[in-house]
Amino acid sequence: MRLVTLFLAIALTGCGHFGGMSPAPIPADTRVPADPRAHEVVMFALGLIDTGYRFGGKNPEAGLDCSGMVSHVYDKAAGVRLSGSAVDLARLGQRVDAGNLRPGDLVFFNTRNRPYSHVGIYIGEGRFVHAPNSNGKVRTEYLTQGWFAKRFEEARTYFD
Repeated sequence: MRLVTLFLAIALTGCGHFGGMSPAPIPADTRVPADPRAHEVVMFALGLIDTGYRFGGKNPEAGLDCSGMVSHVYDKAAGVRLSGSAVDLARLGQRVDAGNLRPGDLVFFNTRNRPYSHVGIYIGEGRFVHAPNSNGKVRTEYLTQGWFAKRFEEARTYFD
């Protein structure tokens, strides 16, 4: 468990964040995933950093959109079949309070004045991986800072 936490900490230090702002200190996650597949989801998602964006994209070779990235990661890393838009994915899983997020949970945002118009994968330490259409690449962001902080709606888990 400590090895996975150490690896995540090392992997996360090299990732950029939105807006060029210095990140505020975020306390370490107190809940660990109950299902080892959640760790696989996080590691697989981190492996997609810098993959190109494509609206409707469902595989890294052609490009990924937000829901396509989530579906691809969950299928390949955890054997969990998810499909549809961010709205469709928000209907599944069990709701999680923001204070109880665990790596591997999905985080949903209102990015187009429409509920559940964007989705990402929570990776721990207050960060998530997603496929935004701006800047054209899969990347990480902070939940508590910048543009996405104001647009967070809810989180869902698929492993409990």
